[in-house]
Amino acid sequence: MKHSILILGGTAESRQLAERMAKDIRYAVELSLAGRTRSPVEQPVPVWIGGFGGAEGLADHLRQRDVKLMIDATHPYAARMSRNAVEAARLADIPLIALRRAPWKRQEGDLWHDVGGVPQAVSALGDSPRRVFLTLGRQELLPFEAAPQHDYLIRSVDPIEPALELPQARYLTSRGPFVEADEMALLQQNKIEVIVAKNSGGPASYGKIAAARALGIEVVLIQRPELPEVASVDSVEEALSRIDHILPPL
Repeated sequence: MKHSILILGGTAESRQLAERMAKDIRYAVELSLAGRTRSPVEQPVPVWIGGFGGAEGLADHLRQRDVKLMIDATHPYAARMSRNAVEAARLADIPLIALRRAPWKRQEGDLWHDVGGVPQAVSALGDSPRRVFLTLGRQELLPFEAAPQHDYLIRSVDPIEPALELPQARYLTSRGPFVEADEMALLQQNKIEVIVAKNSGGPASYGKIAAARALGIEVVLIQRPELPEVASVDSVEEALSRIDHILPPL
Protein backbone atom coordinates (compact mmCIF):
# COMPACT_ATOMS: atom_id res chain seq x y z
CA MET A 1 0.00 0.00 0.00
CA LYS A 2 1.30 3.45 -0.89
CA HIS A 3 1.94 6.19 1.64
CA SER A 4 -0.86 8.75 1.47
CA ILE A 5 0.49 12.30 1.52
CA LEU A 6 -1.32 15.64 1.51
CA ILE A 7 0.43 18.73 0.14
CA LEU A 8 -1.09 22.09 1.04
CA GLY A 9 -0.23 23.98 -2.12
CA GLY A 10 -0.59 27.19 -4.03
CA THR A 11 3.07 27.81 -4.85
CA ALA A 12 5.36 26.80 -7.69
CA GLU A 13 7.29 24.67 -5.21
CA SER A 14 4.16 22.72 -4.24
CA ARG A 15 3.52 21.86 -7.88
CA GLN A 16 7.15 20.87 -8.45
CA LEU A 17 7.11 18.68 -5.35
CA ALA A 18 3.85 17.01 -6.39
CA GLU A 19 5.25 16.37 -9.86
CA ARG A 20 8.35 14.71 -8.45
CA MET A 21 6.40 12.60 -5.97
CA ALA A 22 3.80 11.55 -8.55
CA LYS A 23 6.56 9.62 -10.33
CA ASP A 24 7.45 7.67 -7.17
CA ILE A 25 5.52 4.42 -6.70
CA ARG A 26 5.79 4.77 -2.91
CA TYR A 27 3.44 7.75 -2.70
CA ALA A 28 -0.23 8.54 -3.27
CA VAL A 29 -0.27 12.33 -3.31
CA GLU A 30 -3.18 14.75 -3.02
CA LEU A 31 -2.65 18.49 -3.53
CA SER A 32 -4.88 21.02 -1.78
CA LEU A 33 -5.54 24.45 -3.35
CA ALA A 34 -7.47 27.28 -1.72
CA GLY A 35 -9.40 27.95 -4.93
CA ARG A 36 -8.75 31.69 -5.02
CA THR A 37 -7.32 31.56 -8.54
CA ARG A 38 -9.99 31.05 -11.17
CA SER A 39 -7.78 29.20 -13.63
CA PRO A 40 -5.10 27.38 -11.62
CA VAL A 41 -2.17 25.78 -13.38
CA GLU A 42 -2.80 22.14 -14.24
CA GLN A 43 -1.48 19.89 -11.49
CA PRO A 44 0.18 16.46 -11.81
CA VAL A 45 -1.81 14.80 -8.98
CA PRO A 46 -5.43 14.73 -7.71
CA VAL A 47 -6.48 18.13 -6.37
CA TRP A 48 -8.72 19.17 -3.48
CA ILE A 49 -10.18 22.63 -4.14
CA GLY A 50 -11.40 24.81 -1.30
CA GLY A 51 -11.06 24.88 2.45
CA PHE A 52 -11.45 22.18 5.07
CA GLY A 53 -13.35 24.01 7.78
CA GLY A 54 -10.48 25.04 10.00
CA ALA A 55 -7.96 22.88 11.80
CA GLU A 56 -10.52 20.32 12.99
CA GLY A 57 -11.95 19.92 9.49
CA LEU A 58 -8.45 19.44 8.10
CA ALA A 59 -7.70 16.86 10.81
CA ASP A 60 -10.87 14.96 9.85
CA HIS A 61 -9.74 14.99 6.21
CA LEU A 62 -6.36 13.60 7.23
CA ARG A 63 -7.97 10.78 9.19
CA GLN A 64 -10.49 9.91 6.48
CA ARG A 65 -7.78 9.71 3.82
CA ASP A 66 -5.41 7.88 6.21
CA VAL A 67 -2.75 10.50 5.44
CA LYS A 68 0.68 9.56 6.77
CA LEU A 69 2.43 12.90 6.18
CA MET A 70 1.34 16.49 5.49
CA ILE A 71 3.48 19.09 3.73
CA ASP A 72 2.70 22.78 4.14
CA ALA A 73 3.83 24.33 0.85
CA THR A 74 1.41 27.24 0.97
CA HIS A 75 2.29 30.84 0.15
CA PRO A 76 4.56 32.52 2.75
CA TYR A 77 1.68 34.90 3.57
CA ALA A 78 -0.91 32.16 4.20
CA ALA A 79 -0.34 32.35 7.96
CA ARG A 80 -3.80 31.14 8.96
CA MET A 81 -3.51 28.02 6.84
CA SER A 82 -0.07 27.31 8.27
CA ARG A 83 -1.41 27.61 11.81
CA ASN A 84 -4.30 25.29 10.95
CA ALA A 85 -1.84 22.80 9.48
CA VAL A 86 0.16 22.65 12.71
CA GLU A 87 -2.96 22.09 14.82
CA ALA A 88 -4.45 19.54 12.39
CA ALA A 89 -1.22 17.54 12.32
CA ARG A 90 -1.29 17.47 16.12
CA LEU A 91 -4.93 16.35 16.23
CA ALA A 92 -4.39 13.66 13.60
CA ASP A 93 -1.04 12.67 15.15
CA ILE A 94 0.93 12.75 11.90
CA PRO A 95 4.22 14.47 10.98
CA LEU A 96 4.24 17.86 9.26
CA ILE A 97 6.93 19.43 7.08
CA ALA A 98 6.84 23.08 5.98
CA LEU A 99 8.34 23.91 2.58
CA ARG A 100 9.07 27.63 2.90
CA ARG A 101 11.03 29.49 0.27
CA ALA A 102 13.58 31.96 1.57
CA PRO A 103 12.66 35.67 1.45
CA TRP A 104 14.52 38.08 -0.80
CA LYS A 105 17.51 39.77 0.77
CA ARG A 106 18.26 43.45 0.43
CA GLN A 107 21.12 44.16 -1.98
CA GLU A 108 23.17 47.26 -2.60
CA GLY A 109 21.06 49.71 -4.57
CA ASP A 110 17.69 48.45 -3.31
CA LEU A 111 15.41 51.29 -2.20
CA TRP A 112 13.18 49.26 0.09
CA HIS A 113 10.65 50.65 2.52
CA ASP A 114 9.72 47.71 4.77
CA VAL A 115 6.20 47.74 6.21
CA GLY A 116 4.25 45.32 8.35
CA GLY A 117 1.04 45.05 6.35
CA VAL A 118 -1.20 46.45 3.63
CA PRO A 119 -2.56 49.42 5.65
CA GLN A 120 1.02 50.47 6.39
CA ALA A 121 1.84 50.16 2.68
CA VAL A 122 -1.02 52.54 1.83
CA SER A 123 0.32 55.06 4.36
CA ALA A 124 3.86 54.68 3.05
CA LEU A 125 2.80 55.99 -0.36
CA GLY A 126 2.29 59.43 1.20
CA ASP A 127 -0.15 62.21 0.43
CA SER A 128 1.36 63.51 -2.81
CA PRO A 129 0.16 61.81 -6.02
CA ARG A 130 2.50 59.09 -7.30
CA ARG A 131 2.51 56.52 -10.08
CA VAL A 132 2.20 53.20 -8.26
CA PHE A 133 2.64 49.61 -9.46
CA LEU A 134 0.57 47.26 -7.27
CA THR A 135 1.41 43.56 -7.42
CA LEU A 136 -0.82 42.20 -4.66
CA GLY A 137 -3.64 39.66 -4.58
CA ARG A 138 -7.24 40.69 -5.08
CA GLN A 139 -8.01 40.41 -1.37
CA GLU A 140 -5.39 43.02 -0.45
CA LEU A 141 -6.31 45.78 -2.88
CA LEU A 142 -9.37 47.35 -1.23
CA PRO A 143 -7.39 49.40 1.33
CA PHE A 144 -5.86 51.40 -1.53
CA GLU A 145 -9.25 52.98 -2.18
CA ALA A 146 -8.38 55.16 0.83
CA ALA A 147 -5.58 56.74 -1.24
CA PRO A 148 -7.32 57.82 -4.47
CA GLN A 149 -4.77 60.55 -5.24
CA HIS A 150 -2.35 58.05 -6.81
CA ASP A 151 -2.24 56.68 -10.34
CA TYR A 152 -2.27 52.88 -10.06
CA LEU A 153 -1.11 50.13 -12.39
CA ILE A 154 -2.45 46.87 -10.93
CA ARG A 155 -1.29 43.42 -12.01
CA SER A 156 -3.06 40.23 -10.98
CA VAL A 157 -3.52 36.64 -12.12
CA ASP A 158 -7.31 37.03 -12.29
CA PRO A 159 -9.31 40.08 -13.39
CA ILE A 160 -10.19 42.50 -10.58
CA GLU A 161 -13.98 42.38 -10.55
CA PRO A 162 -15.58 44.64 -9.62
CA ALA A 163 -12.99 47.29 -10.38
CA LEU A 164 -11.68 49.32 -7.47
CA GLU A 165 -13.30 52.66 -6.71
CA LEU A 166 -10.28 54.62 -7.82
CA PRO A 167 -10.27 57.48 -10.35
CA GLN A 168 -6.93 56.42 -11.83
CA ALA A 169 -6.42 52.67 -12.08
CA ARG A 170 -5.31 50.46 -14.95
CA TYR A 171 -5.29 46.69 -14.82
CA LEU A 172 -3.00 43.99 -16.18
CA THR A 173 -3.92 40.31 -16.06
CA SER A 174 -0.86 38.11 -16.28
CA ARG A 175 0.80 35.09 -14.70
CA GLY A 176 4.54 34.87 -13.96
CA PRO A 177 7.35 34.21 -14.12
CA PHE A 178 8.34 37.77 -15.00
CA VAL A 179 11.87 38.45 -16.24
CA GLU A 180 13.84 41.56 -15.37
CA ALA A 181 14.06 42.98 -18.90
CA ASP A 182 10.29 42.86 -19.38
CA GLU A 183 9.68 44.32 -15.95
CA MET A 184 12.08 47.16 -16.64
CA ALA A 185 10.27 47.98 -19.87
CA LEU A 186 6.90 47.91 -18.09
CA LEU A 187 8.11 50.25 -15.33
CA GLN A 188 9.63 52.70 -17.79
CA GLN A 189 6.66 52.73 -20.16
CA ASN A 190 4.28 53.47 -17.30
CA LYS A 191 6.63 55.93 -15.55
CA ILE A 192 6.29 54.03 -12.30
CA GLU A 193 7.64 55.85 -9.22
CA VAL A 194 6.99 53.22 -6.53
CA ILE A 195 6.16 49.50 -6.39
CA VAL A 196 4.09 47.82 -3.67
CA ALA A 197 4.86 44.12 -3.29
CA LYS A 198 5.18 41.25 -0.83
CA ASN A 199 8.51 39.68 -0.01
CA SER A 200 7.41 36.40 -1.59
CA GLY A 201 10.88 35.09 -2.32
CA GLY A 202 11.76 32.84 -5.23
CA PRO A 203 12.66 33.73 -8.81
CA ALA A 204 9.20 33.94 -10.43
CA SER A 205 8.40 37.49 -9.33
CA TYR A 206 11.88 38.76 -8.53
CA GLY A 207 12.18 40.49 -11.92
CA LYS A 208 10.39 43.62 -10.68
CA ILE A 209 12.70 43.85 -7.66
CA ALA A 210 15.80 43.64 -9.83
CA ALA A 211 14.32 46.11 -12.33
CA ALA A 212 13.45 48.56 -9.56
CA ARG A 213 17.04 48.37 -8.28
CA ALA A 214 18.42 49.08 -11.75
CA LEU A 215 16.07 52.03 -12.27
CA GLY A 216 16.34 53.49 -8.76
CA ILE A 217 12.63 52.95 -8.03
CA GLU A 218 11.38 52.67 -4.44
CA VAL A 219 9.77 49.39 -3.36
CA VAL A 220 7.29 49.35 -0.49
CA LEU A 221 7.84 45.78 0.65
CA ILE A 222 5.29 44.08 2.88
CA GLN A 223 7.10 41.82 5.31
CA ARG A 224 6.07 38.25 5.96
CA PRO A 225 3.70 37.40 8.80
CA GLU A 226 4.93 35.39 11.74
CA LEU A 227 4.54 31.70 11.00
CA PRO A 228 4.35 28.83 13.49
CA GLU A 229 7.53 26.99 14.29
CA VAL A 230 7.66 23.61 12.56
CA ALA A 231 10.27 21.42 10.88
CA SER A 232 11.04 23.39 7.71
CA VAL A 233 12.93 23.04 4.44
CA ASP A 234 13.50 25.66 1.75
CA SER A 235 13.77 23.56 -1.42
CA VAL A 236 12.01 20.71 -3.18
CA GLU A 237 15.15 18.58 -3.03
CA GLU A 238 15.45 19.05 0.71
CA ALA A 239 11.75 18.22 1.13
CA LEU A 240 12.17 14.96 -0.78
CA SER A 241 15.15 14.02 1.37
CA ARG A 242 13.22 14.76 4.56
CA ILE A 243 10.25 12.69 3.35
CA ASP A 244 12.55 9.73 2.70
CA HIS A 245 13.73 9.92 6.32
CA ILE A 246 10.24 10.23 7.82
CA LEU A 247 8.32 7.55 5.93
CA PRO A 248 9.37 3.92 6.27
CA PRO A 249 10.07 1.78 3.19
CA LEU A 250 7.02 0.07 1.71
